[in-house]
Amino acid sequence: MVKKDALERWTVEQSAELYSIRNWGAGYFDVSRDGHVVITPFLDNKKARVSIPKIIKGLRERGLDMPVLLRVENILDSQISLLHQSFRTAMERLGYKSVFRGVFPIKVNQQEQVLEEITKHGGKYHHGLEAGSKAELIAALAMLRDPEACLICNGYKDEEFIDLGLYACKMGYKIFFVLEMPSELELILERSKALGIEPLLGVRMKLAAKAGGHWTESGGDRSIFGLDSAQIVEVVDRLKAADMLHCLRLVHYHLGSQIPNIRDIRTAVQEACRVYCGLIDEGAAMGYLDLGGGLAVDYDGSHTNYVNSRNYTLDEYCADVVEAVMQTLDEKGMDHPVLITESGRALVAYYSVLLFNILDTSRFEAPPLPKSLPEETPTLIANLFEAAKSMSVRNVQESLNDAVYYRDEIRGLFRHGHVSLRQRALAENIFWHMVNQAAGLLKQLKQVPPELDDLHEAISDIYYANMSVFQSVPDSWAIGHIFPIMPVHRLDEMPTRRAILADITCDCDGKIDRFIDPHAVAKSLPLHELKDNEEYYLGVFLVGAYQETLGDLHNLLGDTNVVSLRIHEDNSYDFVREVEGDTVSDVLSYVEFDPKKLQTRFRHTAEKAVREGRITARERRDIMRAFEDGMRGYTYFER
Repeated sequence: MVKKDALERWTVEQSAELYSIRNWGAGYFDVSRDGHVVITPFLDNKKARVSIPKIIKGLRERGLDMPVLLRVENILDSQISLLHQSFRTAMERLGYKSVFRGVFPIKVNQQEQVLEEITKHGGKYHHGLEAGSKAELIAALAMLRDPEACLICNGYKDEEFIDLGLYACKMGYKIFFVLEMPSELELILERSKALGIEPLLGVRMKLAAKAGGHWTESGGDRSIFGLDSAQIVEVVDRLKAADMLHCLRLVHYHLGSQIPNIRDIRTAVQEACRVYCGLIDEGAAMGYLDLGGGLAVDYDGSHTNYVNSRNYTLDEYCADVVEAVMQTLDEKGMDHPVLITESGRALVAYYSVLLFNILDTSRFEAPPLPKSLPEETPTLIANLFEAAKSMSVRNVQESLNDAVYYRDEIRGLFRHGHVSLRQRALAENIFWHMVNQAAGLLKQLKQVPPELDDLHEAISDIYYANMSVFQSVPDSWAIGHIFPIMPVHRLDEMPTRRAILADITCDCDGKIDRFIDPHAVAKSLPLHELKDNEEYYLGVFLVGAYQETLGDLHNLLGDTNVVSLRIHEDNSYDFVREVEGDTVSDVLSYVEFDPKKLQTRFRHTAEKAVREGRITARERRDIMRAFEDGMRGYTYFER
């Protein structure tokens, strides 16, 4: 139990430190005096702050149920501006004699309102787009209006893709066809000749350099896309033969989307610059250097080269990139190229927050140790009982080892019918009493044995979250990616429970049991006791990159409600766009059911029940109404 005076002494500053919000929040999130998570979208005006619980209240009053994906347009605008201003500052300070042009990879977040905001606010910086498929190219052409912005075409390109891109070139778009495979060049040359339109070409190089993190295979000799040095030379020779070497204008590479170590970034830039210089020596016109993605997001706030973090700031990233390019090209006396980066994750990650409520909890309650054992208790259970009574700080590890041994032996006897159900239950209670007692004793040790590091996790609670991990945070399940998660209110109270999160998919993988920690990975999250008749809200932060695109329909739980918010400097805000989440009817149609046919089939079944006397005609009406309401309902839990 936590003492009452300890609860009274708890402050919002302690909550801010506990959840590291000021480390991973990048200045966009904070904790208010009344214990609310607040959004602070203007980095130069911290007085402008909006409470997330107040936003939730407004959403509920408008009839929108949890879960909700909240998008804050100002944060996206701010990230675009920061990227361009940081590169501009670095270029001016170091004397770089060209410009920066960012592009956003559509695959990172393909939602229309995201692209609309990027092209709208990014227009002042000539921020472009990157398309890796025909569908993405069509979306990009419709959204991009700025002739100075670059449109980078990666991925496989068929005749339709190439023709569309060439027509767009003729219309004034600055489109680069990046060669991912040697075979693409012939088709581009063929279509260029047929249409009489010269292309802007780029080559994607295979880096020898590789970076750490989840996406390490993006680089290295065995990366699946890109040309090795011999293939690049073959491209040069083929273009020379076609008298089109002047069309080769760009070098591109992709090291990965989350590169935590600045050293890896700098090494890759240096290698790419050597290829760029080599192509100029071959007679190519060049002029553009595309460094791909890689600008990381500090998800855990540790500022390290850990996979979920980064050991550099945005300013350091820009300065290192610019300096590395200058060193190589100045040495060769060559003009500085237009620098392009395909930073997607760093632009949109902060922009979205998944908000959800907790439906229920499964609490670990340590059973009391019985005063005595029943007669005819098996010897192994008696031994377990004695081990529990003799446990102390000095022998805690030995006692737990004994407890695990006795418990496993007793379970074996139960399987063979030598221990009754009641006797097994007694043994389990004694075992969990020992685990709980040991967790308390470990607090008295100066150094906890490594074997017992996870003991507290064994007795953590389960909080059941009204969301689907597979739909809204799929990277958490698929690759063990860690996102900041915390309560968005009650932060002026001490959290007295530790828990993992389970979603409502009824799948053993539908859980989150890895959380950010400054020193490692935490296996439980500090949370508050639920209060009767009061919702408890949590947020998963920094989910704007990839999560909306990768989500699936596990258990037919569909897209959540989505709300876009624009905050004003006077602390007012507007709900600028609301997109209702999928209904049951929607998700059934996605998997090839016809909702009308389903309704007709069920009506026939209900009518048969009327004929057979199981239900009345009036009951059939109520049953059909419930069925139809269910079809129109939200796929998530509704109060």
